[in-house]
Amino acid sequence: QVQLVESGGGLVQPGGSLRLSCAASGIIFSRYAMGWYRQAPGKQREVVATITSGGRTNYADSVKGRFIISRDNAKNTVYLQMNTLKPEDTAVYYCNAKWDRSYWGQGTQVTVSS
Repeated sequence: QVQLVESGGGLVQPGGSLRLSCAASGIIFSRYAMGWYRQAPGKQREVVATITSGGRTNYADSVKGRFIISRDNAKNTVYLQMNTLKPEDTAVYYCNAKWDRSYWGQGTQVTVSS
């Protein structure tokens, strides 16, 4: 059974930082491209950052220079370091694993507010 479990969300003030984690089980993690997506209320889900099995990264323009995606294949975990957070970063953040199939986590809420 495939599971992607996100953690690390919460309430943070503008300008603050958070680090999200996504622990995967039930898949050969190193084969999968991993990604972070987010969905704000009333909006469609959008890609935030992705990392290939080889470690190549890609970012949405809105987070370039502020967010960093990384992976630890030994721990079957992908991370999203979020710095200089803005109120518009408020959303539910989802982890995705993609190779032969696509899998999603349950999401973790990130709220940026003073």
